[in-house]
Amino acid sequence: MNLQEWLHTTLFFTVLLLLVGPFGRYMARVYQGERTVLTPLAAAVETVLYRLCGVDRHEEMDWKRYAASLLLFNLLGGTVLFALLLLQGVLPLNPQRFPAFSWHLALNTAVSFMTNTNWQNYGGDSAASYFTQLGGFTVHNFVSAATGMAVAIALIRGFARRKSTAIGNFWVDLTRSILYILLPLALLAAVFLVSQGVIQNLAPYRTVPLLQPVAREPGGWGGAAREVTMPMGPVASQEAIKELGTNGGGFFNANSAHPFENPTPLTNIVEIFLILLIPGGLTVTFGRLVGNPRQGWALLAVMLAILVCAMGVLSRAESAGNPLVAKLGVYGSNMEGKEIRFGLAGSSLFTVATTGTSCGAVNTMHDSLTPVGGMMPLGLILLSEVVFGGVGTGLYTMLAFVVIAVFIAGLMIGRTPEFLGKKIEVREMWLSIVTVLVAGVLVLIFSGLAMLVPAGGAAMANPGAHGLTEVLYAFASMANNNGSAFAGLNGNTVFYNLTGAVCMLVGRFAPIVASLAMAGSLAVKKYVPPSLGTLPTDKLPFALWLTLVILIVGALTFFPALAMGPIVEQLQMMGG
Repeated sequence: MNLQEWLHTTLFFTVLLLLVGPFGRYMARVYQGERTVLTPLAAAVETVLYRLCGVDRHEEMDWKRYAASLLLFNLLGGTVLFALLLLQGVLPLNPQRFPAFSWHLALNTAVSFMTNTNWQNYGGDSAASYFTQLGGFTVHNFVSAATGMAVAIALIRGFARRKSTAIGNFWVDLTRSILYILLPLALLAAVFLVSQGVIQNLAPYRTVPLLQPVAREPGGWGGAAREVTMPMGPVASQEAIKELGTNGGGFFNANSAHPFENPTPLTNIVEIFLILLIPGGLTVTFGRLVGNPRQGWALLAVMLAILVCAMGVLSRAESAGNPLVAKLGVYGSNMEGKEIRFGLAGSSLFTVATTGTSCGAVNTMHDSLTPVGGMMPLGLILLSEVVFGGVGTGLYTMLAFVVIAVFIAGLMIGRTPEFLGKKIEVREMWLSIVTVLVAGVLVLIFSGLAMLVPAGGAAMANPGAHGLTEVLYAFASMANNNGSAFAGLNGNTVFYNLTGAVCMLVGRFAPIVASLAMAGSLAVKKYVPPSLGTLPTDKLPFALWLTLVILIVGALTFFPALAMGPIVEQLQMMGG
């Protein structure tokens, strides 16, 4: 990256930091039920929805009822999407007459969108009808994102409330997340994307002539292609919420590398901004709702520091290129698998933003990154995606890391750990461990299983260390609900569809239930005023300690697997 690219990146983060403050305060007002600029319009719609659904907005739930409502709602939505995929061939808005999904692919896809993972073992522009894209995928992009935001707000209430069994109303939190935050921002983003060239229509695919013939096979012009089919569709509406809700499922198989999804460097930077806006803003919301804004800014600083460091390593690795290619007389950055219109900076920033969050959108082929470069997005996913994390999921996972860091610090000084005036005891510690480590356990178990069974190895196109990295990345992406892929692995098999569905389900809902249980446990506790021995958690030393805990947990869990994958591959590359 040159100086100009670094200046552009610095400007991007400066604008992001300037906007997360007011946006985070806006979200705090939304969840507190205070009046906002959208209240005159959204409040009327909100009231109608509550009446139609029989919801009493003033009735709050304990954590068990909150969790049960959340699980039943998501299970119902996933079941409807599963049925839609099996019936796609007979449903309307299918001008290309795409057939139904196979049962195992439909199951994997339904679970994927229900869990905010958006893992795709299919090509969106060659397998999914407009009805599926609009009525299935786009709807789940909204409700799955809103589900994660609701859990984060419920956990915040657990820290903020005293001697209370209630942590809020799931239906109210879900509705407000969509009406006041996701829907208006997605509408504005979609209009902007259309203005930049992202398509939005329901027209059949178009066949257009090429300016010159293109050989189908090397070695001559026999049988050359003289025309190409251009996919159409309602892309901008899905693209907006895909980025804003950190979903990531692309309308096209090429995802955000496709010019109909991401046509210009400006749309590229705006899409990155949409990915990071809500996760960053929720840290400010957290600080406001617990009555200590510095706590939120401290969490944001930790997220930003790890993200910037990962981007620096990735950019350095890709700038250095591949020494084996240099021996052939080709010098310079490794631009294989990257869009020249975005450059190294735009590709690197997009890569770390989508893997640090649970977005999974890609504008770069991660499989083409250098080994150390590819280890950065893989590592960000394996850190339970707290940098910045998905909408809601990043915050409640980061708070679990905070609880662990506070607990360890308390043991080191021989004092009962406290955070925000609440004593952190064994129950909260165990629930935090479940939140943080369940995805990592899934990754290691299923990656090991894939190496043992014939069905796992048969889907691998690359042998050796790189093939292991592809499998490790696949299960890391699914268990952490990211959705991006390393490529080179045929995921559309019965083995990977079923094991992936299990990874996504457990990786999504086990941390959610644990976080809600922790919210209920914290809410009933009394407030303990800070004293001289209270660990200040809103200052630089604790931020550094929290960063160290996050990195140590990741290193202890995954270093052996990384050593056999990208690290040994890097050594092989450097050794020729």
